[in-house]
Amino acid sequence: MTVVITGATGHIGANLVRSLIEKGRPTRCLVHVNRRPIDGLDTEMVQGDVGDLESLCRAFEGAEVVYHLAACISLSMDDWPLMEAVNVNGTRNVVEACLRTKVRRLIHFSSIHAFVQEPLSAPLDESRELAESQQYPPYDRSKAIGEGEVRRGIERGLDAIIINPTGIIGPHDYEPSYFGEALLSIAQHKLPALVTGGFDWVDVRDVVAGAMRAEEVAPAGARYLLSGHWVTARDIAAMVAEITGTSAPGLVFPLWMARLGVPIVKAVSRLNGRSPLYTSVSLRALRSNRHISHEKATRELGYQPRPFRETLVDTLRWFEENGQLTPKKSAANKESR
Repeated sequence: MTVVITGATGHIGANLVRSLIEKGRPTRCLVHVNRRPIDGLDTEMVQGDVGDLESLCRAFEGAEVVYHLAACISLSMDDWPLMEAVNVNGTRNVVEACLRTKVRRLIHFSSIHAFVQEPLSAPLDESRELAESQQYPPYDRSKAIGEGEVRRGIERGLDAIIINPTGIIGPHDYEPSYFGEALLSIAQHKLPALVTGGFDWVDVRDVVAGAMRAEEVAPAGARYLLSGHWVTARDIAAMVAEITGTSAPGLVFPLWMARLGVPIVKAVSRLNGRSPLYTSVSLRALRSNRHISHEKATRELGYQPRPFRETLVDTLRWFEENGQLTPKKSAANKESR
């Protein structure tokens, strides 16, 4: 039976479609605008939009499973209307379309950002409160409220599970993602300074494997937090420098000082026509909870994230092979053998 993927051209989606095809499963990708990440794959493509319920019903017709990945990500405090339209209302439409077309199972991708991070000293697991109030960044709040739409669907009889990955890193990052862009900036020596702090990063391939396993064995209504390894920005830059042969940024600012420079970074980025990597939201994320537990996923799904360095080597090599990064030395290729 057909598996439908919304957000198939995003970072997780591009890896998920390939894994499903490798397993011999017929796939149908909901495509909005960009098709490049899945061009040439043995998959059906249908035009659609999570904002258009009727297009979703057409796309889901005859499908057994839907993986819902389509979402907007924002590092801004000013993007609530867009976050609400896509991450909340779009999810509501996906749930409704699944119910109308009698989809057997929905796998909804939420985010670590849907959880309240505090208290930072206590491990964060699936039982943590959701970040639904207006004090949280629009993206975080939209993912938390979007989960509520899935829960309401479950109450109406929908068989759905929720996946909460941490920061995604890995191959097939065509856009690239915010973190992929940061890695490229470091490798190309275009990032003038680092900040203290870090985040929990997980290999996109491990997330895909965990989600596919959850589809097979998880009970209806289950939630799984798929985390990886908490690594500082400084350590990531040092590893990138060692692997690629470039030098890491020499300046490292504490988070409190970096926050003072956010307006300047925003103004310069606007002049350059680029989205700023350092915003009040991204800096807030870098002081997030470093004790994120994937114990439940390990126990019930056999989930085991691979070492961070292995993921970093594979990611940089993929950027080289995709023409987004000019190799300076063969360390990435050497380490991958």
